[in-house]
Amino acid sequence: MTYAKKEKQFSYLRYQVNEIRKGGLFVFFRKLKLFLISLLLLPMIFIVRLIRHFVFIRFGSLRSERIGHYAADTELYLCERDTGLQPRGTIDIFFNEPVICNHQLKKMWDRTLFIRGFALQLYRANRLLPGYKKHIIDLPSYRDIHGLLERIPVHLSFTSEEEGKGCDALTIMGIPANAKFVCFHARDSAYLDRKFPADDFYYHNYRDSNIDNFSHAVKEFTRRGYYLLRMGAVVKKNIQFESQNIIDYAKKFRTDFLDIFLNAKCYFYLGDSCGIDQIQSIFRRPVATTNMIPLELAASWGQNRLFIPKKLWLKKESRFMTFREVLESGVGKFIRTEQYDQAGIEVVENTPGEIRDVAIEMDERLKGSWQTTEEDEELQQRFWALFKKSELHGVIRARIGRDFLRLNKNLLE
Repeated sequence: MTYAKKEKQFSYLRYQVNEIRKGGLFVFFRKLKLFLISLLLLPMIFIVRLIRHFVFIRFGSLRSERIGHYAADTELYLCERDTGLQPRGTIDIFFNEPVICNHQLKKMWDRTLFIRGFALQLYRANRLLPGYKKHIIDLPSYRDIHGLLERIPVHLSFTSEEEGKGCDALTIMGIPANAKFVCFHARDSAYLDRKFPADDFYYHNYRDSNIDNFSHAVKEFTRRGYYLLRMGAVVKKNIQFESQNIIDYAKKFRTDFLDIFLNAKCYFYLGDSCGIDQIQSIFRRPVATTNMIPLELAASWGQNRLFIPKKLWLKKESRFMTFREVLESGVGKFIRTEQYDQAGIEVVENTPGEIRDVAIEMDERLKGSWQTTEEDEELQQRFWALFKKSELHGVIRARIGRDFLRLNKNLLE
């Protein structure tokens, strides 16, 4: 047995022991009950193994507790199935995690996939036997390194009843039929704090941003005649900018159904990378990502994707890190606030002007009126040349915001 496998087994055992310590006898007996059920199901697993050459059955878990993974991982699995990257001819049976982040999305996956609660017990029983991996569905990550989303049609659709329900909701919110609307969002910790009050999510704070910094973009787009919907399941702050074209959906109208419907129908999404932006991806809507961090996890696929990153200020040296420094030092993969603290790095979010500029670029690209220069293309090439082909990045199709790159040429040195 390799060291990695041993370590994985020990980690699993430590996790189980810690769960029992926290929950006491109740958790112990619950886990014992589940283990005994798995033992009782072993004969069924033997049958599954025996008939494999005739009927190949696999079991898989959908990451239903987090909307980004529930949306993108699942959609990319379907794209892989369509293109042969998943094994052909298998019967794939899924189950959801105990927590469902969005019940409308669950309803739509239920219409598309074979999802059954009993698959969880069969999944657990299967893992008790050697060779279990052949019968486990290996879902891809949300990163579309093969460029499948641009080549494969959308798998989800709304029923005629749902379409009517969504149109009625738009009317109630004051959005006329056929009017274009932009969904915008600033990530904060309110959702996780409410959903998991016993947990400390300080480690995620480096990803947060201030909704007030969207003010310039929102005002510009109301001037252009668009409607703007502030998204979010739970949010900390009210929006301070007022207009009949600006709707604080998160505070006044938010539902599981509309979270999916609005993001599937929007002109484009403007905001932080926080899970909800994956709804646009699975419905092939354009995305302009603000405050992207960590840099190495930037979405590099999709020609209808723009982004601008947060900048990283070295406190001791009183300067910003260059893009090359960020990527080559490993800072580009930092996923905990403590890592930035320990490295003496201050995370600096995008300014109102930067957010407005990338929003305008997306609008004008979609209209076909966007202008670029040879120098702009050279800057793009220099930036993306820093990203190596890997499990994170395949063919580069996305773009970093033009004006952001113009103003920060020094970060390309």
